Amino acid sequence: MTQDKHEYEKKKQDPSLKLFVVLSKAYRAVSDQVADDIRSKGLNTTDFGVLELLYHSGDQPLQKIGDKILLASGSITYVVDKLEKKGLVKRTQSEKDRRVTYASITDAGVALLNDIFPDHWKQIEHITDGLTEEEKRQAITLLKKLGAFADQLKKESES
Repeated sequence: MTQDKHEYEKKKQDPSLKLFVVLSKAYRAVSDQVADDIRSKGLNTTDFGVLELLYHSGDQPLQKIGDKILLASGSITYVVDKLEKKGLVKRTQSEKDRRVTYASITDAGVALLNDIFPDHWKQIEHITDGLTEEEKRQAITLLKKLGAFADQLKKESES
């Protein structure tokens, strides 16, 4: 066996690489199912993400929405414009700092989420039924630990 082939075989068996592949595939499979459910309710995942953030966390500065739902800042204006035209979101200027604009969910937005969220939640429960309750808790703990470590590595590399 050549050195390169030996290294390749060794890397193929590395649990780090296997974890990354399995995690990526699992995320895609679950994410696709969730996206299909959201689309069946007449929204896309970005619109739903913004509405859900505002519903659960209250008014948000437009500049912060992207960070919280992993959306590029240039896309925020477009998404909020669409939701505003549908009457689901409104903009308000900060009274303390006129440079800051907040997005707020409207009564129509709240009514929409109150209507669709219970079924969406059931669908997420169904999608994750491949794990027991205890396995879900373990996965949450392990994935938080992995994510925190990756975040720390990023901060260290930026310093």
